[in-house]
Amino acid sequence: MADSNEMTINLVVLGRTQTGKSAAGNSLLGSSDFETHRSPSSVTTCCSLGRSCRISGIIRRSGCELALRVQVLDTPSYPHSGLSKEQVTDTVRSALAHHFGEEGLHLALLVLRADLPLCPDESDHTIQFIQELLGPTWKDFTAVLLTHADKAEEAGFSEEAYLHSASSTLLSLLSSVQHKYIFLDNQKSIIKEERAIVLRKLLNFIRQNNYQVLVLKHSKE
Repeated sequence: MADSNEMTINLVVLGRTQTGKSAAGNSLLGSSDFETHRSPSSVTTCCSLGRSCRISGIIRRSGCELALRVQVLDTPSYPHSGLSKEQVTDTVRSALAHHFGEEGLHLALLVLRADLPLCPDESDHTIQFIQELLGPTWKDFTAVLLTHADKAEEAGFSEEAYLHSASSTLLSLLSSVQHKYIFLDNQKSIIKEERAIVLRKLLNFIRQNNYQVLVLKHSKE
């Protein structure tokens, strides 16, 4: 916390190419800090930190309203079209230690597309990647962000129907992170009210984890 009337939450977005990591980060920040566009190759090649302005009306503690600040670390995708797994892992681990080494990480947001199925091999590689980054307690500090939820809705799926029809691979992943997931509508996420809903859900996950943070030190094996 910067002061007694303000709370800062530290987030990192992780995921595959073209899942919408950078766009999700921009939605959470209420800005356009991170470059985002369609490309035949991975767009993000290095980590960058974005900081929001003070946000009011989101959180209260002990009966008092606190101003909220959000810090989001955008990361290269894994797998990456131009970087090896070791390069991505080392880059992200170094950035986490550099930016959140003192304050700690509140949540890692695993970004998946709601309009694409999650296959077992993809899930296994992703979980292994997150485990290597965050360590054995990764499940306590990971939530799933399902982007392009508007496309799933256009296909006739409500959130409940989507989860009822989801693959066992996705349901197993959601279960492993204690059902910490959020559907993100790419068309509405830029709206202030929609952003507030998403931030409140993230704060609820952090509250359920007793406001603990994961402290990550950079060390090469």
